Amino acid sequence: MVQDKDPGLGSRLAIGAIAGFVATMAMTAAMRRLHARLPAEERYPLTPREIVDETLDPPAAIAPDLTIAAHFFYGAGCGALLAAADPRIGKAAGAMAGGAVWLGSYMGWVPAFGVLKPATGHPFRRNALMLAVHFVWGWSTAIGIRELGAARATIFAAGPDKDA
Repeated sequence: MVQDKDPGLGSRLAIGAIAGFVATMAMTAAMRRLHARLPAEERYPLTPREIVDETLDPPAAIAPDLTIAAHFFYGAGCGALLAAADPRIGKAAGAMAGGAVWLGSYMGWVPAFGVLKPATGHPFRRNALMLAVHFVWGWSTAIGIRELGAARATIFAAGPDKDA
């Protein structure tokens, strides 16, 4: 895939944020489908909603909207960091990075700040679901980073504006 040598940190952050934001849609679609397969007693709101409820205490009517916004912005932020670290990341490495985001979140900062108990205290199937969708996010983010980098170097590169 064609990419310029180094688009610079600002471009890498923007590309990664866009890729992470878009990949969060693939992740969310997978979450919804896998959540429906959980046993009834485990089909309560997934951890992004629980985090919003525990940190913001929003009214029930707006909690779903805040959860969607927070989830997508977190995905964008993590995507920006991923692209800043490696703008040529491969799909497998991206999936592993998604797993690292899960580990750092659900075994790291989330319990460290007392938001939720660590993942070891959550049901196994819910953890498996969340880990799997983080792999989806990382894989998709890596593809997005590479595609946007290639677009920046080719179809959006500098050149004469012949249609102006």
